[in-house]
Amino acid sequence: MTDEQKKKLEQKLWDIANTLRGKMNADEFRDYALGFIFYKYLSERMHLYATKVLEQDGIDFLKIDEASETGKAYLDAVSQASIDALGYFLKPSELFSQIAKRGSKPGQFILADLAAILNNIQKSTMGTESEDDFDNLFEDLDLTSSKLGRTEDAKNALITKILVHLDQIDFELDRSESDVLGDAYEYLIGQFASGAGKKAGEFYTPQQVSTILAKIVTTGKTRIKSVYDPTCGSGSLLLRVSKEVEVSEFYGQEMNRTTYNLARMNMILHGVHYRNFDLRQEDTLEHPQHPDMRFEAVVANPPFSANWSANPLLLSDDRYSQYGRLAPSSKADFAFVQHMLHQLDENGTMAVILPHGALFRGGAEGHIRQYLIKERNWLDAVIGLPANIFYGTTIPTCIMVFKKCREEPDDILFVDASSCFEKGKNQNNLRRSDIDRIVTAFRTRVDEERFSHRAGLDEIEENDFNLNIPRYVDTFEAEPDIDLAAVTASIKSVEAEMSDIDASIRGFCKELGMESPV
Repeated sequence: MTDEQKKKLEQKLWDIANTLRGKMNADEFRDYALGFIFYKYLSERMHLYATKVLEQDGIDFLKIDEASETGKAYLDAVSQASIDALGYFLKPSELFSQIAKRGSKPGQFILADLAAILNNIQKSTMGTESEDDFDNLFEDLDLTSSKLGRTEDAKNALITKILVHLDQIDFELDRSESDVLGDAYEYLIGQFASGAGKKAGEFYTPQQVSTILAKIVTTGKTRIKSVYDPTCGSGSLLLRVSKEVEVSEFYGQEMNRTTYNLARMNMILHGVHYRNFDLRQEDTLEHPQHPDMRFEAVVANPPFSANWSANPLLLSDDRYSQYGRLAPSSKADFAFVQHMLHQLDENGTMAVILPHGALFRGGAEGHIRQYLIKERNWLDAVIGLPANIFYGTTIPTCIMVFKKCREEPDDILFVDASSCFEKGKNQNNLRRSDIDRIVTAFRTRVDEERFSHRAGLDEIEENDFNLNIPRYVDTFEAEPDIDLAAVTASIKSVEAEMSDIDASIRGFCKELGMESPV
């Protein structure tokens, strides 16, 4: 699939999503549009796989008689193979294309059957390895919602319209890389995020920022065993890492149920096998789901300065006990940092996005910063990002990079990339050149005037472990020298010209018999 074809696919999918616009908010119709695309994807994958399994027998999957004993035998065999290979099973009559064809015929009511099919997908996984990955995956696709229409006929008409439009698009799963559709899905998530305002930050990290984090944690590697995101949102950040290097296993945790469902769909759409990802839905700080695991790459864009319990009992938790202090209850930024460092493997790299305040706020946060630098020496780099590059917030942010086994243990790299952006209509954007410059600065660790600086640990201690970037990267630009003699000469020249003009005005006034104003 060429870039042009990919753009056309993205536009078609967005046009279909817009069919629902006006009936509900962006974050609501996102669940319907992405849910139906996912159902079509599962159907096409099922059809391709079943065709391959039945190829030697010369059987057409779509023409199997589901009611006959022979047909049931074939479907049973395909079902067992499909659940092992794909993680789920769909009958021929349950495929997206078949439902869309039925719905396009006048007088056909498909809502009840569609709801049953989505439920059957989940049922097909019960008692299998993939059960957790498909559990309640379609629960946000509420086909009974009044937002789809006031009457059942109106709901049926709208859903049918969407299915018929989607059915006309060939996802080309048999002729293209599996993540082409995944990229289109990512495009849609980004489009929804741009229209969802503040809520967008809950499920999406802008692609340019994700790329920087992915490149940082994969520096010097061609393959990593595992990547973990404790606030994984839609899973975009995890998947971005796999675009840089080969990733064997993906792990994540997400508190919001709807976003958690979106992340699981996103993984499957990108061709990640159900055995190769483990996403959990729970509060990461209070109820971590992978406490005994260590990961080679850890990335996150946690909610900025979120509230959390800061329960004193957590001081006995292995994640926090060594620090002697908990992050304040009104700002969980360092609670996430502590959690992530606990999960980071000895040979791993961690990159986390935080608000700038995390670099210099005092109290418990200052104590934790000092411990991380002076006692552990785990902080490797601080990268200041431009303001207004995230959905729903205009505050400046930074990336903090940590390693437990640092190659350059005598200094910490500071990068001021606050001016590396292109101004957009609603928010600023990082250009390709900006991303490359930031990543190159991290990888080469070279001092560059007004951009990057390697600060020794003594220098940081002198600043009381305050990591505010202007303390280390001087971005002050001196005003150019003023040639006072030239300015004086210019003023005299202007005064001479003014004298001539005044004389002309007096002459005109005299001719007109008027009193001169000068």
